[in-house]
Amino acid sequence: MQENNPTPDQALNAQEADHADKAAEQTTAEGHIDTMPSLEEAVRTAELKAQEHHDAWLRAKAETENLRRRAQEDVEKAHKYAGEKFAQAMLPVKDSLEAALSAENSTFENLRDGVEITLKQLVSAFESTGVAAVDPVGEKFDPNLHQAISAQPHDGEPNTVLTVLQKGYTLHGRVIRPALVIVSAAKA
Repeated sequence: MQENNPTPDQALNAQEADHADKAAEQTTAEGHIDTMPSLEEAVRTAELKAQEHHDAWLRAKAETENLRRRAQEDVEKAHKYAGEKFAQAMLPVKDSLEAALSAENSTFENLRDGVEITLKQLVSAFESTGVAAVDPVGEKFDPNLHQAISAQPHDGEPNTVLTVLQKGYTLHGRVIRPALVIVSAAKA
């Protein structure tokens, strides 16, 4: 009696025939052909998607690099030209000083008038650029705005600014130089 064991090739052929029968049954049951993509087609589709994603990543990387470079340039320009407004406000002051020095036969009164006009231009330039003077005579001592040089016994409220030795200045509210002051102290 001969054994009925199929060879590997026969088993493979039988499997393929079985798949073909099932596909034919499915086709007739659904009315259309349901095909699986071949392995090469699936690889090709995956490669196309991978290429699309790679291209999109390259574009996003380039755009991010451009944004970073533009932001860095903006910051550099902001630092470089931060003093432009102040410089423009100071130019008339410099012009007035140069005109005063070039004048011949100036009298003391003319020189004093010129200095007063120049001081007004300077104050105007400070105001237009956000520089404000701190002149706290009679105010309560504020260590955030004032620097006390000494304290003098006084009949009034302690820690009150009696004398301003040098005005302080702020730039848009930030202290750029505290006022040097003498404050009151309680009498012993």
